[in-house]
Amino acid sequence: MRRGLDLAAAGVAIVAMGGATNIRVFLREYGQAVVGGLCDAAEVDVFQRALGTRDIEAFGFFVCDVDLEDELIRALGTARVEQIIAAAGELASLRTLQKQPAQRYRTLEHQLRRFMGVRSTRKFRYARLLVAALEPDEVPRPLLRVLDRAAQSDGAQTA
Repeated sequence: MRRGLDLAAAGVAIVAMGGATNIRVFLREYGQAVVGGLCDAAEVDVFQRALGTRDIEAFGFFVCDVDLEDELIRALGTARVEQIIAAAGELASLRTLQKQPAQRYRTLEHQLRRFMGVRSTRKFRYARLLVAALEPDEVPRPLLRVLDRAAQSDGAQTA
């Protein structure tokens, strides 16, 4: 709604696919009702094979540079993301992860992405929190493109 879009009123549903490997099942289940969705950079080939084309944007699927979390972290900046994590009461958990030997020399951006991916519920929780914190002019390009496409549809699903 912050961009003035009321997807629910337009009959658009946002449905989590549960991973790129589910794209074929998702397309079979929803068929022509699918408007599109987001795709992690590492999963482009999975989408290309499932859609039968290299041009997945023509089908409404837009590629995130690395993944959605990376796009949102870059859009907000690491300081704001840490503030959101602190407000969610999980800053101590982030600091614990940062002390792990495998994480000590990684960039803060990488640590934040790893933190969000450690528990299955965190990706969904922080996607909502980070998107809610975005100003309209900060929306990452892939998310902006899929939202614009969904807003133009009539009663379609967005993955």
